[in-house]
Amino acid sequence: MATQSHHDNVDKQFGAQANAYLSSAVHASGHDLLRLAERLSGEKEARVLDLGCGAGHASYVAAQQVKAVVAYDLSAQMLEVVKNTAQERGFSHLTTAQGYAEVLPFEDASFDIVISRYSAHHWHDVGRAMREVRRVLKPHGKVIFMDISSPGNAVKDVWLSTIEALRDTSHVRNYAPGEWLTLFTEAGLTIAALHQGRLELEFSSWVARMRTPEAIVNAIRAYQDSASDEVKDYFLLQSDGSFSSDTIFIEAVKA
Repeated sequence: MATQSHHDNVDKQFGAQANAYLSSAVHASGHDLLRLAERLSGEKEARVLDLGCGAGHASYVAAQQVKAVVAYDLSAQMLEVVKNTAQERGFSHLTTAQGYAEVLPFEDASFDIVISRYSAHHWHDVGRAMREVRRVLKPHGKVIFMDISSPGNAVKDVWLSTIEALRDTSHVRNYAPGEWLTLFTEAGLTIAALHQGRLELEFSSWVARMRTPEAIVNAIRAYQDSASDEVKDYFLLQSDGSFSSDTIFIEAVKA
């Protein structure tokens, strides 16, 4: 029942914002998408699963490089946006499927590559989802995950988790790089490469995307104002509330 409740909340939070995520500059561009295109450029015959596709930005990048893409998400409204955008861009080889990350409706060894971008921090059970990723991968299949990562420092982790949860009630948690390595290896996935970066988040558009209520926005701003200098310096916190988060780009292979 608790799992169902969380999944319902994710769907509720993101369904109504589907078009906002399609037009979001943060989601539609970035060094991670350029790196993804590079990694997929030699995979012309691959079948790719985009896990937690959201508005489909990683799916569209993949569709330019590979033979087939399945965009998979919990939100039917997100998938409708992806379907329509794929048609507009001529990606007839991009299809959609709906469901949970933890229970994939695909046969064993169905995909050559599984990708995921800015989604896993909403999943109820990342460990279970990673085992499902391994199951649906072909032997020696590849995994590419892109997400926000936590700093791995207790004070900074709490600060980031607090503003994330206030802004978006479907948020579960961000994982530190060490935790990501553990999740991958425990699922039987061998790490091939790991890159870290930073993502600048402009405050007004960040809260607008989730239609965060004004009272909660004010609470976030008050919490930001009360942050220690250490936290403010680390997250490059600006006077308007804008800040920067750590990101991670992980590549792995099915062992």
